[in-house]
Amino acid sequence: MTEPTFQTLQVNGIRMRVAEQGSGPLVLFCHGWPESWYSWRHQLAALAAAGYRAVAPDMRGYGSTDAPAEIEQYTLLHLVGDMVDLVQQLGETSAVVVGHDWGAPVAWHAALLRPDLFPAVVGMSVPFTPPARTDLLTSLEKLGIHTFYMQYFQTPGVAEAEFERDIEASVRRIQFSASGDAPEKATFGVVDPARGYLGGTIDPETLPVWLTPEDVAHYAGEFRRAGFRGGLNWYRNLRRNAGLLAPWRGCVIRQPSMFIAGARDGVMKFPASKKQIDDFPRTLPGIRGCHILEGAGHWVQRERAAQVNALLLEFLRGL
Repeated sequence: MTEPTFQTLQVNGIRMRVAEQGSGPLVLFCHGWPESWYSWRHQLAALAAAGYRAVAPDMRGYGSTDAPAEIEQYTLLHLVGDMVDLVQQLGETSAVVVGHDWGAPVAWHAALLRPDLFPAVVGMSVPFTPPARTDLLTSLEKLGIHTFYMQYFQTPGVAEAEFERDIEASVRRIQFSASGDAPEKATFGVVDPARGYLGGTIDPETLPVWLTPEDVAHYAGEFRRAGFRGGLNWYRNLRRNAGLLAPWRGCVIRQPSMFIAGARDGVMKFPASKKQIDDFPRTLPGIRGCHILEGAGHWVQRERAAQVNALLLEFLRGL
């Protein structure tokens, strides 16, 4: 099997590095925080072998893709706009869109806003919920919660300084502690401001099989080049997104859809997640599968690559 090829395209006003493998119908992969195109390498290979054109960009703010300085350049409308223009720059007229972590809201909203371009969608880790009147940060404040990690990420420079102090250790701690291999005491949800985000994480003595030293070095190299600010700026638009998406409040995704998550993913423990999943028959009337993989954590497409690949191919062949 050939390796991915890379090109840098002008996409929605920024330069975007894109990894591509295979030929056939286009499947577009959107990674989350703190990752890169590399998080999808197992899926690129599997889909290419099965006759698909699999494409995974470094998303806005990551890796070798441009990272605009302005926080307001990272709204969901910018991120969906990037994917819309990427499909066009690739010379295609449609794509199945797949997203994990923050990439999942990008994929969900790409399908919601542009059903003409994205005829099917797969989200991993983060369930779909239609645009709502109240943003997440405001909801947390009304509940008296002030220690959620997304709140810690709001002040520019704070999390950046913590993560960039030792980038390799940050990568190891974040990725191991959110995985299904971490003990229950590891957390990436609640942050003690005195200890920072990493204070609740574990630096593993031995890496799990899905996270090799070479993987850590790859991610660390990407963040050494790009920094953490771009990816963190996605979180700094949570309030802005709620206002921008007001025209779509309550809208549902009618295209074929699928959801995949790990049973040990911390996102599954978020207060809203169960209701969001229970609501799928209403919010995702075209849903063709909701798969919670036992033992897997947050990085489901890497922790359970073979299972995820099989589910993706079954979904794609059924379209």
